Amino acid sequence: FLERRAAEARQELIAQLVLVNLAALAIGSVVSYLLAEHTLRPIRANMHAQTQFVSDASHELRTPLTALRTANEVALRNPKLTLAEARTVIEANVTDATRLQTLANTMLGLLRHDRSTVQLQPVALQTVVSEAMNLVVAPAQAKSIAIEDTTPPLMVRAHQQRLVQLLTILLDNAIKYSPEHTTITITAESSNRWARVQIIDQGIGMDTATQRQIFQRFYRADQARTGGLGQGYGLGLAIAQQIITEHGGKITVDSTPGSGTTFTVGLRLAGRQST
Repeated sequence: FLERRAAEARQELIAQLVLVNLAALAIGSVVSYLLAEHTLRPIRANMHAQTQFVSDASHELRTPLTALRTANEVALRNPKLTLAEARTVIEANVTDATRLQTLANTMLGLLRHDRSTVQLQPVALQTVVSEAMNLVVAPAQAKSIAIEDTTPPLMVRAHQQRLVQLLTILLDNAIKYSPEHTTITITAESSNRWARVQIIDQGIGMDTATQRQIFQRFYRADQARTGGLGQGYGLGLAIAQQIITEHGGKITVDSTPGSGTTFTVGLRLAGRQST
């Protein structure tokens, strides 16, 4: 009887050990899969972003290149091409070459932002706003658009030139999508260690679907909805998003079609300041 009970106990023990080992193997496999998926997710996302960037960049570069090639081929096939017509073709070539250079520089700048880190230090917000305004004087004057600055004396933690670039992009965007003889307002306030900068325009505004996509690379609103006011490559706001991410801040947009747009930039204050 004792021998039989010992044999049964051994069998039960072996069965339990097998079950425990199988359970441990299953749990280990699931945990390993989840850890591997968690590790590979950012790598996969980065590879997808790079592939998408190359695809979008190729598409954007193809348009001016096609126009440049077509214009030259038509000119070469014309045996009676006059000096005036040749001059027109050359001027168009220069325009397309300038567009290509601008696009290439913008894409290179975006890639540099992807790969670089910035050193943040106390920066006077009023100084940054003034520099950005000076950079957009010409396009604002061309459309008779007034820019009102009510920025108070605040110090923020930032990289000065990157922050100037960010505000320049937002101001340029506001000018681009605003009708003539309107006003763009720049305001700022501080609260709970944060400075909140707003750029408010009286432009055409945008719908909710557009607001969800404007920070994506190469995204451009439908020309039919913008009335042809906006022209560009859809990289400016993507760069703005990248810059604010480098600063550990945030950028949001609030807009209603036909009622203007407000971009809000959140930046950390430098040191203790009154709110």
